[in-house]
Amino acid sequence: MSRFIKLSLFILFAFLLLSSCSVRKYLPEDKSLYTGAEIKFERKKDDDISKLEAKLKSAVSRNTNSKVLGMRPGLYFYFKANKKNPGFINKFLNKQIGENPYYFKNEDVRAAEDILNNRLENSGYFGSRVTTKIETDSSDQSTSVLYSIDLSKPYRLGSYKLNKTTGDSLQIYEEIKASLRYSELKENSLFDLDLLKSERERIDQYLKERGFYNFNSDFLIFEADTNAYDNRRFNLFLRLKTEVPEKSLVPYIVDEVNIHPNRTLSNEEKVKDTLFYKGYNFIQDSVFIRPKYLKPYVLINPGETYNPKLSRYTSRRLSSIRTYKFVNIDYQETDTLTGENGKRHLNAEIYLSPMNKRSLRLELQGVTKSNNFAGPNLSLVYSNRNVFKGGELLRLSLNGGYEQQFFGKTGNQGLSSIQLGLNGSLLFPRLIFPIDLNESFKYAIPKTKVSLSFDYLNRTQLYNLSSISTSFGYLWEGNSYVTHQLRPINLEYVSLGNTSEEFDEILDSNPFLRRSFEQQFIAGLTYNFTYNEIKDQTTSEGLYFGFNYDMAGNGLNLFGSQNEEGQNEFIGLEYAHYFKADIDLRYHLRLNRKRKKLIGRIFAGVGRPMGTTESLPFVKQYFSGGPYSIRAFRIRSLGPGTYSPEDGSNSFFDQSGDIKFEANLEYRFPITEYLNGAFFADAGNVWLMNDNKATPGGKFTSNFINEIGAGVGLGLRVDVQGFVIRLDLATPVKEPTTSWYLDSLNPVLNFAIGYPF
Repeated sequence: MSRFIKLSLFILFAFLLLSSCSVRKYLPEDKSLYTGAEIKFERKKDDDISKLEAKLKSAVSRNTNSKVLGMRPGLYFYFKANKKNPGFINKFLNKQIGENPYYFKNEDVRAAEDILNNRLENSGYFGSRVTTKIETDSSDQSTSVLYSIDLSKPYRLGSYKLNKTTGDSLQIYEEIKASLRYSELKENSLFDLDLLKSERERIDQYLKERGFYNFNSDFLIFEADTNAYDNRRFNLFLRLKTEVPEKSLVPYIVDEVNIHPNRTLSNEEKVKDTLFYKGYNFIQDSVFIRPKYLKPYVLINPGETYNPKLSRYTSRRLSSIRTYKFVNIDYQETDTLTGENGKRHLNAEIYLSPMNKRSLRLELQGVTKSNNFAGPNLSLVYSNRNVFKGGELLRLSLNGGYEQQFFGKTGNQGLSSIQLGLNGSLLFPRLIFPIDLNESFKYAIPKTKVSLSFDYLNRTQLYNLSSISTSFGYLWEGNSYVTHQLRPINLEYVSLGNTSEEFDEILDSNPFLRRSFEQQFIAGLTYNFTYNEIKDQTTSEGLYFGFNYDMAGNGLNLFGSQNEEGQNEFIGLEYAHYFKADIDLRYHLRLNRKRKKLIGRIFAGVGRPMGTTESLPFVKQYFSGGPYSIRAFRIRSLGPGTYSPEDGSNSFFDQSGDIKFEANLEYRFPITEYLNGAFFADAGNVWLMNDNKATPGGKFTSNFINEIGAGVGLGLRVDVQGFVIRLDLATPVKEPTTSWYLDSLNPVLNFAIGYPF
């Protein structure tokens, strides 16, 4: 450990010594480094000028060379790398931290003065004066600029009215007048040109949503009048420009909605039939999606006023079916002249271009896990879109894999496993419910998913595990951030067989573990809620919140019975009775535009056995450790509580719990275009709800905070267009039974696909 610290200090000292060399000898004699601008107000006429100050600073901001402890290492390595024979180290450091020199230019100062005067006038401070002072530091061959501003008293709004042409009774004037109640232009607010531009766009959007299809924000003009005041106030009048086209002054009615459910280049010229269904025209050469299934996705109604918001919603809803690759909505003006109530007319054309109906995908993967299992995995996936002419998505997958444990921390090599799975799902792009509620959802129509799967696991030298599961549930989006998933029917049957003597001994020594495997039948309800502002792991910032709830056995209590051992049974099968809930809270903070981020995460979950059930089913228990958890500990090797098996060969089964708490902090930064680095710290553990003699120290107590395991580490991530290969090297700094320390001699290397959170 001491060698590592000495080496680090030596590297740091050498770096500072090297970068401390002055860059002045590399600078041209006729040039000076630009070190930035400062804005100073001579007389502040307004109490709150923080927004104005920020606007002025951004207007004159320019690149400057960064300083570290009074030195410019980025500029230093730039000059060193551009000399003859720069050497590998200088070229490498220039690529990582090098900066081009930014020189002072007189013409930039003159242009900045003009920009500042313009910004001041646009913000209402007419008559302000800007003076400039150039300050040069000869010892550093650098120049800075001080802009002194004698700030005048700003102009403030007296009143804001619509200037309507006398005798004009067009509906548009009434609509504009009604829109002013939502304006951000309030009495006594400062004159602000940017706010006036935003006001025009707001009114334009307001009119568009009320049918004014051909209106444009450029048709609006503002006039300011200061004659009524002596104290730098003004009245603001809004009016329409002269010679605005007549068709821009009236709202439009949608006469027809023509839907083209199967629009492709190959059938564009074919003769098509038109089917009229509930007011809509479905134009196609053959039935692709039945009109009764497609119609609920369209919110544009014949006979109603044009509204661009409904077009956007319709486009998003149609795209969510996952059957169409392109959705295009076009409006065509009809030859109908201005009719009753002074309105014009449109036809809406909805063109839908479908994806390929069938696809077959073969995948061959190499899998490696933190529990030292590795091997090949082969999967075959068949997809059929629009299988019943209602936009349904049928997906069938067959997969198989073989894994071998090549090494382990206890020398328990030679274990292997064979996995086989057959999975099928059918996704209906609508709500299947006794009452038709599809059109009551405005943002997105819920989807109904039915799934059935069979999985077989052969863990050699231990056991075989077969499972059949089926579910029926709903998925829907509340808005662009919120998604829900409710599965009111969730059934799973698990059968443990061909257990070895070694595994039987494990079960005999741990009654809780035996009970978790004997619960063959799981029947319950699950609900998942997600709020996600993080659309891109590299650039997005914001909040992620996930909530999961899992409940099983309550309904079966009405029909079940108890066996001789006092356990719940249904049709001769022991079933699980429990509830389980957890939350996952994350925040991504973007530090700058160079893909630097700070991510924090907290996970907390609890599961409670109920009734005669003594423990959660093994597949429902929590575990800690591994590439998506506490990375300084191998998968399932942490906890429960302070439990630490003397012989870790079989701890894989023992080290799980009913309660889980984890906290993670990670700093991510770019190294090259496709390679990112990270420093991270993880902490957490799992605990049991009830005492288990086979795992002493595993029960949750008030002293849980001292029973966490923690680790720190660094990582490398290859990120190519969202596909991420991740390597994380971590070392423990605390185990549940020890105080804080640094175990640098036993690091854990995690290999994974995708970011951990």
